[in-house]
Amino acid sequence: MKTIVLLAAVAVAPVLHAQTQWKLATGYRAESFHTRNIVQFAQDVERASAGALRIEVHANNALFKLAEIPQAVQDGKAQAGETIMTSLVREIPMAGGDSVPFVVRSYADARRMWDVQRPLIEVHMARKGLKALYAVPWPPQGLFTTVPVRSSVDFKGTRMRTYNPGTVRIAELLGATPVDVPMVEVNQALAAGKLDSMITSALTGVENQVWGQIKQYYGINAWFPKNIVFVNQQAFDALPAPVRQAVSQAAADAEKRGWAMSAAVAEESVIELQRKGIKVEPPTAVLDSELKRLGERFSREWVRSVGSEANQLFIPYYTQR
Repeated sequence: MKTIVLLAAVAVAPVLHAQTQWKLATGYRAESFHTRNIVQFAQDVERASAGALRIEVHANNALFKLAEIPQAVQDGKAQAGETIMTSLVREIPMAGGDSVPFVVRSYADARRMWDVQRPLIEVHMARKGLKALYAVPWPPQGLFTTVPVRSSVDFKGTRMRTYNPGTVRIAELLGATPVDVPMVEVNQALAAGKLDSMITSALTGVENQVWGQIKQYYGINAWFPKNIVFVNQQAFDALPAPVRQAVSQAAADAEKRGWAMSAAVAEESVIELQRKGIKVEPPTAVLDSELKRLGERFSREWVRSVGSEANQLFIPYYTQR
């Protein structure tokens, strides 16, 4: 596999060569807004540290596959990495809180969730020798359908694309038949009449050019999955204090910038869907109310599965609304 390394091309002075060099691994494409944000983070660190720390960004699974990155950083094989938070739930159940369906319904909700969730995640990561730097959400998950839907009744007898236990559960509770279809095969399944609906982001819809059989997109904002960028704690602690400060400040800037990038990408993607002839509209009041009740049900189920620690997330989250 050809290694994809994105280097920060910045002018730094007076140091011409980095005293310390990190490798940061991510599984996402170089073109992804997440990766572009990471590259900017690396540039900011190198500039602010006057070249004392140089971060090589290895994109597209080039250094380690996405699922391998947390362990690789923990083992010191890479100093930093990025992964989607739901990939951490087996060892850190709290990492799945932001992806409980129909709980987080806006970027403001997602921000409030992360503010509560972050210190809980940090405790678990610290036990593994990791330090969270920042997190950025993907655009929200919307509903694509081949025909208009006004309530859960319209899902009866239809087929919904699923790809994990959570989406299977959504399909079943809405009365649809779950059909496991990889995203790369969605257009083929739609053309063959094997799918009637799916929940995914507008961005994913654009990237996979789902216009054709798909006629509707509803902004249900089912959930806002987040990517998290983290570092090996020992590698961080080994840096001089001013460089640690440079990393922390660049991370704070990357988080703020990344959230704005996500919102912009979400808006641009919805506009592109409209350009391609897909009708974009919010869910009806009836459907929205039904989805909200599903969110309450999913919340209770998630709390039971995670245990009492889940209340440390949901109680503050709901009381701050």
